Amino acid sequence: MTKIGTKELLKAYSTGIFPMAEHSRARDIFWVDPEMRGIIPLDGFHVPRRLKRTVRQDVFTVKLNTCFDAVIELCAEEAPDRPVNWISAPIRKLYKELHRQGHAHSVESFHEDKLVGGLYGVSLNSAFFGESMFSRRTDASKIALVHLVAHLKLGGFTLLDTQFLTKHLAQFGAIEIPRETYLKCLVSSCFTVGSFGNVSNSLSGVEVLQSISQTS
Repeated sequence: MTKIGTKELLKAYSTGIFPMAEHSRARDIFWVDPEMRGIIPLDGFHVPRRLKRTVRQDVFTVKLNTCFDAVIELCAEEAPDRPVNWISAPIRKLYKELHRQGHAHSVESFHEDKLVGGLYGVSLNSAFFGESMFSRRTDASKIALVHLVAHLKLGGFTLLDTQFLTKHLAQFGAIEIPRETYLKCLVSSCFTVGSFGNVSNSLSGVEVLQSISQTS
C-alpha cells in the first residue's frame, strides 16, 4: 500500500480502522476494519483475585512513557506463543514517531530496574487504542494493563479499544461488539479529551486498585 505518515494514521484511528502487516519482515502495511471489535469497558474492568494480590504487593515498578522504543521493540519480538508477529519495521518506525508527537504511549513494568513487561497504544480524544503487550516475567504485562486502566479512568478516557477479543483479555472483562456499535462509541469519545499520564507515574498498587473501583 501507499506509504503512510502519522497524520494518516491518526485519521485512520478516528474512522475506526488500524494498520497491520502480514509478518515482522513485511514492508507493506494494510488497513484492518473488523466486523466485530474488541473493547474493555472501563467501568467493567475486572482484576482477577490472584492478580489483585500481586498488584497490592507492588512486585513491579510501573512507569509511563520512559522507554517507548524499547517496549515496541520487545512487543515485536517473536515468542513461543506468538511465532508470527505483525509489528514490522515500518510499523515500529511509524509508532515511534507518533510517540514523539505525544500520541502513542507505553506502560512499563520493571523488576529490579530491568524492563520485564509492558504495552503500548495510541490516544486520540478520550479513546485509547491498545496495540500490543509483552511479558518477560509472570504477570508483568497484566500489571501494566491494570495500571493502564487506572490511568485511563483518572484521565477521563471513555473507550479502551483492544482491536480483537482474546481469551487472555476476556478475563479482564473484554467483550466483542459490532462495528456499528463500536463506531458510535468512537464518535462519542470525540466529544471529550482524555489526559494520559496526568497523575503521578508512581501510583502504588493499592492506589491503582482504589482508582479503578472508585471510578467504576
